[in-house]
Amino acid sequence: MKRIFSLAILMAAFVSISAQNIQLHYDLGHSLYKELTNRQSVTTTVEMFKADKWGSTYFFTDLDYHGDGMMGAYWEISREFNISKNKRFAAHIEYNGGVTSGETEGWYNGNRFQHAVLVGPAYNWHSSDFSTTFSLQTMYKYYFKNAHANLDAFHGFQLTGVWSHTFANGFCTFSGFADLWRNPNVRGKLIFLSEPQFWFNLNTIKGMDGVNLSLGTEVELSNNFVYDEAGRNDKFYAIPTIAAKWSF
Repeated sequence: MKRIFSLAILMAAFVSISAQNIQLHYDLGHSLYKELTNRQSVTTTVEMFKADKWGSTYFFTDLDYHGDGMMGAYWEISREFNISKNKRFAAHIEYNGGVTSGETEGWYNGNRFQHAVLVGPAYNWHSSDFSTTFSLQTMYKYYFKNAHANLDAFHGFQLTGVWSHTFANGFCTFSGFADLWRNPNVRGKLIFLSEPQFWFNLNTIKGMDGVNLSLGTEVELSNNFVYDEAGRNDKFYAIPTIAAKWSF
């Protein structure tokens, strides 16, 4: 599922607050694309955000499940340091890494992702009532050597945009992110990934105060990102989920 900042999380970039949530996604990719029948069925995402007087810390962890158990884990952790008085400009540092497993011709295999470190500036913006928020990050990205998959270290870049818009008196939230990064090992040397989400926030319904449950969907839009069962990652996919989220 990768990173998704809720409205509360982006608000925390500007005020002293912490936010956590856990999401459950039923992935429809294995049903929509015949070459993705071994794709994970379910993903849980755990997010945490904590702001302080110096900036903020954020991490998420994705745990992927197949019918017979857990098949992989991925996480990102980042730290931002405020560099302007209005807290809109920040210095961003981030780590990405994970592990996955699969089945090929009757035998099982595993792989460590080629992990990476990212550094660069960030710009954070919000409307006066925080109903609309936006963040833009421009980062240098360094991939470490992966001896397990025989991949060399290399340099690259990543552009990231994150947004959230809550409307209908707080009942609906449209949020998501878009990433574009360089990887010389793929067709065109660029990977695109975006995961817009739409949520119905049930705690805004009369009589449901304190029920911090949201129901909705996510659509993974990607190019050169998803590996099919033949080991290729050179196609565009649009993969929706059926999702639930509990905010703490």
